[in-house]
Amino acid sequence: MDSARTATASRTPLRALATEAVHAGRDDLARQGLHAPPIDLSTTYPSYDSRGEAARIDAFAATGAEPQGPPVYGRLGNPTVARFETALARLENTGAAVAFASGMAALTAVLLVRASLGLRHIVAVRPLYGCSDHLLTAGLLGTEVTWTDPAGVTDALRPDTGLVLVESPANPTLAELDLRALAHSCGSVPLLADNTFATPVLQRPAEQGARLVLHSATKYLGGHGDVMAGVVACDEEFAGRLRQVRFATGGVLHPLAGYLLLRGLATLPVRVRAASATAAELARRLAADPRVGRVHYPRIGGAMIAFEVDGDPHEVIDRVRLVTPAVSLGSVDTLIQHPASISHRIVDADDRRGAGVSDRLLRLSVGLEDVEDLWTDLDQALG
Repeated sequence: MDSARTATASRTPLRALATEAVHAGRDDLARQGLHAPPIDLSTTYPSYDSRGEAARIDAFAATGAEPQGPPVYGRLGNPTVARFETALARLENTGAAVAFASGMAALTAVLLVRASLGLRHIVAVRPLYGCSDHLLTAGLLGTEVTWTDPAGVTDALRPDTGLVLVESPANPTLAELDLRALAHSCGSVPLLADNTFATPVLQRPAEQGARLVLHSATKYLGGHGDVMAGVVACDEEFAGRLRQVRFATGGVLHPLAGYLLLRGLATLPVRVRAASATAAELARRLAADPRVGRVHYPRIGGAMIAFEVDGDPHEVIDRVRLVTPAVSLGSVDTLIQHPASISHRIVDADDRRGAGVSDRLLRLSVGLEDVEDLWTDLDQALG
């Protein structure tokens, strides 16, 4: 774990993204005579050096820095998960990354870090993922949120503002924001950009001024619909606080999930680019179809499409056969869902519609199937 992280996490990217995706987090394997990364399932680690363990725990309590030397306990860190964190930090070009059991656990940890400093006010731009919206609006963590448009961010800031939260492209409308301009508007307040839809293949928010980059790693980073996780890419100082919150609250990522995510990163550029090419073609055909009222597709591309149908969206969901009618996104198979009924159901209806999430909007996560097969299914599903 230590050699992998030390060798990769602190350097400025020198290699192409596709190369980093394959090799980051694995740079030490060949020297150990290994090819596939090992999976360390230990929850605890024997040690006869209790003084050394005490020193490592003291250091962690002080700064949240990862314990140097042998691991201590699974809630403090895991070597397999650390490899994934190293790799993701390399892809996002940040100093560190901290993985959690889900994307919502990751966002919760960020909010708790800022709240621990008395910074409980959050400025946010809609739309966001429905559960992120709910977490802020419901005040479950004692936070207070001010919703604004991008132009109003600076005016919305207060002395107790701990965070500005945005998502670009946004879930589910695929609205895009100027992250560099937003980062400037935030001043000294950290900008958190949810980069789940774009992935580091299409954009690196940290290079545009975002201090925190959030991923629901369940989606494209894993890429196969078989792992649930979240991760925050950030500088080492903030990462230390996140690790302390993770240790205290227990929102740790299972080692097997860490292994699957590291494996998923290796094919991330290939998957995203292939799915994006198919999505662009499907978006073109949908935009020309008289049964479709409006199509949303990001300027930066990507594998997500949002489109509003003239007919009943529930009937479209009912009629698909090749496309999978399911929540979530970013898998190798194409998924379709009705945001107003599922992913954004928990958001107040007026707020939902005000953010552009109409009742006729469908969200399509394009996978790796042949474009003609997908179009045949969508064509018949549209009626």
